[in-house]
Amino acid sequence: MKTSLVIMAAGIGSRFGGGIKQLEPVGPGGEIIMDYSIHDALEAGFDRVVFIIRRDLEADFRAIIGERIEKICPVAYAFQEKEDLPAGFTCPAERKKPWGTGQAVLSCRGIVKEPFVVINADDYYGKEGFRIAHNFLVENAGKKNSFCMPGFVLKNTLSENGGVSRGVCQVDAAGNLTGVVETHGLVRDGKGAAVEKDGVRIPVDPDAIVSMNMWALTPDFLDELEEGFLKFLTDLPQGEIKAEYLLPGVIDHMIRTGKATVRVIPTADRWFGVTYKEDKEAVVQAFEDLYAAGVYHKDLYAK
Repeated sequence: MKTSLVIMAAGIGSRFGGGIKQLEPVGPGGEIIMDYSIHDALEAGFDRVVFIIRRDLEADFRAIIGERIEKICPVAYAFQEKEDLPAGFTCPAERKKPWGTGQAVLSCRGIVKEPFVVINADDYYGKEGFRIAHNFLVENAGKKNSFCMPGFVLKNTLSENGGVSRGVCQVDAAGNLTGVVETHGLVRDGKGAAVEKDGVRIPVDPDAIVSMNMWALTPDFLDELEEGFLKFLTDLPQGEIKAEYLLPGVIDHMIRTGKATVRVIPTADRWFGVTYKEDKEAVVQAFEDLYAAGVYHKDLYAK
């Protein structure tokens, strides 16, 4: 069965200080975080890589990673643009960014026709999540709207340099996702975690299961995204220019309306990424440690 790795790499990365954070070298040979996600996904059994980018990033993106990956496995590109809207809608001139992760994956319509896992470009997930996602897709081949989410432990996903957004998950006794609450301003608080708002910290369970926007999905999900995006735009208050159409919200709605089931399979892997410019030094050190432990080798894609 064919499966694809879909990488969302169209983010502007304003918190990173103006650079293109997805293309920052972090490995000993100049590798970027996406290199490790691609390596781990191919190792887990995925066959193809689909990059979601903006057209203004295309030349740099192809030069830094796309042309290399094309030599290893089939590659396709999808383009997320804020002007890519259903008929009858126009993008407000004041809007600066595309419309969020839901629109990003929707840009794959006509390109992705097989089961897939979707991830963020600037997150390192570890190997286990890809194995979980691929095994689930193979074991549930042919089932519509039967999804999987590798569940990360909140305390393993926090930045040392500022607040992050995570989808805090509610899971039933059978291991199925019952809801996702998109939570902003999550910070490390001693050995625990908290939500920081207006200078006040509210404790949060550090062992809570969270979504890292790593979802194992089936191609029929794109139909749901298309229908949902139309409703999202229709319901937008007049003059709203910052609202985002986000994957956790779409999936949460599908669960609550009985349209989908999402199996949550926990992973103990530690996340790291370059949410903030100050994160880079720690990420470089983390990869050095992984090489020293034998998790990766100098020739990353050598067979």
